[in-house]
Amino acid sequence: MSDDLLNLTYLFAAVLFILGLKGLTHPRTAVRGNILGAVAMLLATVATLSTAGLKYEFILVGLAIGTVVGLVFALKIQMTDMPQLVALFNGFGGGASVLVAGALLLTLKSAEATVEGLIATAASGLIGAVTFSGSLIAFAKLQELKFVRDLRFPGQQAINAGLSLACLLLGFWLVSAPETAVTAYWLIVVAALALGVFLVISIGGADMPVVIALLNSYSGLAAAATGFVIQNTVLIIAGSLVGASGIILTKIMCVAMNRSLVNVLFGTMGQTGGGMALSSDEVYSTVKSTSADEVAMLLDVASRVVIVPGYGMAVAQAQHAVSDLYDELIKRGITCEFGIHPVAGRMPGHMNVLLAEADIPYEALKEMDDINRELERVDVTIVLGANDVVNPLARTDPGSPIAGMPIIDVDKSRTVVIIKRSLSPGFAQIPNPLFAAENALMLFGDGRAATVDILKALQES
Repeated sequence: MSDDLLNLTYLFAAVLFILGLKGLTHPRTAVRGNILGAVAMLLATVATLSTAGLKYEFILVGLAIGTVVGLVFALKIQMTDMPQLVALFNGFGGGASVLVAGALLLTLKSAEATVEGLIATAASGLIGAVTFSGSLIAFAKLQELKFVRDLRFPGQQAINAGLSLACLLLGFWLVSAPETAVTAYWLIVVAALALGVFLVISIGGADMPVVIALLNSYSGLAAAATGFVIQNTVLIIAGSLVGASGIILTKIMCVAMNRSLVNVLFGTMGQTGGGMALSSDEVYSTVKSTSADEVAMLLDVASRVVIVPGYGMAVAQAQHAVSDLYDELIKRGITCEFGIHPVAGRMPGHMNVLLAEADIPYEALKEMDDINRELERVDVTIVLGANDVVNPLARTDPGSPIAGMPIIDVDKSRTVVIIKRSLSPGFAQIPNPLFAAENALMLFGDGRAATVDILKALQES
């Protein structure tokens, strides 16, 4: 392929990337956006493979391995595990950037090195390594592995500052002494791997959606830096798009959780302390349980119902049962809407994806601020598997790990029905006083089974 045709293909692919990203801004156009992005990546890959001097036997082996792994992930990973998969993919992107930049540096003669290229190489190694190790820690936290749960120790921020300074000094060494660039580069990678671990290890589980968004941005920035290293235009554009959109999403998540972007960048999120420190027995002393029949009676006389989904809905795969309940309520002339918290679940948009999969109309999905203005006029609010995003402690306890986080004010509706297997805490590992509120009823059980039981009781009423 000629250089002119190659650049034209890259330009077309870049336009498709931008249009694909635009499509992802709304559920109606998200599928089209994904398709456009996939087509753009295919065009960019084919155009790159058409360049001369490549060893196709290694490329084909890599493609085969990647295809098999991708198919296994696509077929085996459940929606409940999608956040962990996103974390891994972010890490793989960062790791790939480290290896590509390092491999090119090994083949580069010191006389051929340019300052711009060496700076890009150092940036690729630094950002890529932080992304790789930080994403693995995020994966472990999302998987709820105990050895990484809220691990903190004195002087941790000093260590982070020291590692950051070491990376910068090593980067200066790499750029100023090209003859020792390989040694400096891999020292940067080692220091950055440690930095990624220490940045993420102390962040609480409730803040992981923000961390995932930030690591996604890092993976894009690492890819963009690698694009400068290998002088690939479309990789620079695609990486820049991912990096910019990721940091914007991180900012949106920070606003949604009342967190500081600076705290995210330096790994100081979720480190509040003090507060009421009430035990679960004290908080849950007045919990009232209910039955599917009683909930059906409440719904039968309601005029307005709001359903607030959470991670428990994903675990139970209850979205289709919820869709059937929604249809029944609408058929009866009952207004039914969904209150969607920006960080419900364990990654941005988790609930939207599940509800769209169950064909819930997009118009029924209300953002947190919109639904909060209406909850005082709602007869019944059903909380399905949500916990931290409806926990009143965010408003009342300044020492809580979720202090200041905007929540969906379900406690302001006339009656709240919480569908949950038990009184176990959410991802933030704190009790929820909502469960024992005067206007709250607990329906214990599997989310899907409980929803089906409510629907049957409603249909028989």
